[in-house]
Amino acid sequence: MTANTLLHEVRDGVAWLGFNRPESRNAMTWEMHDALSAHCDRLQADDAIHAVVLHGVGGEAFVAGTDIGQFEQFGEPEDALGYERRIDAVVGKLEALDKPTIALLEGACVGGGAALALACDFRYATPSLKFGVPIARTLGNTLSITNVSRLIDMLGVARTKEALMLGTLFGAEQASAAGLVNAVFPPERIHDEVAAVADQLGRRAPLTLKASKALVGRVLAHRRLEREASDDWITACYMSDDFKAAVNKFLHKTPFEWTGR
Repeated sequence: MTANTLLHEVRDGVAWLGFNRPESRNAMTWEMHDALSAHCDRLQADDAIHAVVLHGVGGEAFVAGTDIGQFEQFGEPEDALGYERRIDAVVGKLEALDKPTIALLEGACVGGGAALALACDFRYATPSLKFGVPIARTLGNTLSITNVSRLIDMLGVARTKEALMLGTLFGAEQASAAGLVNAVFPPERIHDEVAAVADQLGRRAPLTLKASKALVGRVLAHRRLEREASDDWITACYMSDDFKAAVNKFLHKTPFEWTGR
């Protein structure tokens, strides 16, 4: 499964990374997270690459969260904290990459997919976009404090609460109005339009691009809390009866009702 689940292609100095599990709407596995982390390391050191594009394969999803089957064996607080630390490390590495990054968003961009998109410098979408973190309706878990901070930075407090507490999925028009995406293009044009943006970035002053990204990153980092600030709620949510029942429902189609325990 690991060989082709994250595709890598270089065209005209642009690295295209494709999440390639269309049968699962490109839901992320541990191996895909590890592969993305390794690609970030290589791209950071490759002076021939001037921009990076992340996209989903199949046209129906960018990334539809994490593969739920990986949660079935969670039994200790360390499982939950380790998972969120792992996500934070990969998303943080993508965010810190000193090259411009672009998220090409088609269809579902939810959960962990939303976190990856928010870590990119630019986001372009098709009208089919569905962006959000519907965990209040699905699994009953929580985001880390760092990913909550990214949502607040991009959506503001009111829309972040709408996303996390109501489980609202924002369409392309709403995302554009909120400033979450830079532009919306028809599906038949979006790859060419994103390639054109990447080409423009290749003709801008490299040191200015790096400085601008680094300085914006410093401002954001200064406003964020320590990652341990969410450990209590990560443990409470992932170790709850509700989370276990919700995962079981997703995997085995069993009925359940939220209990708050």
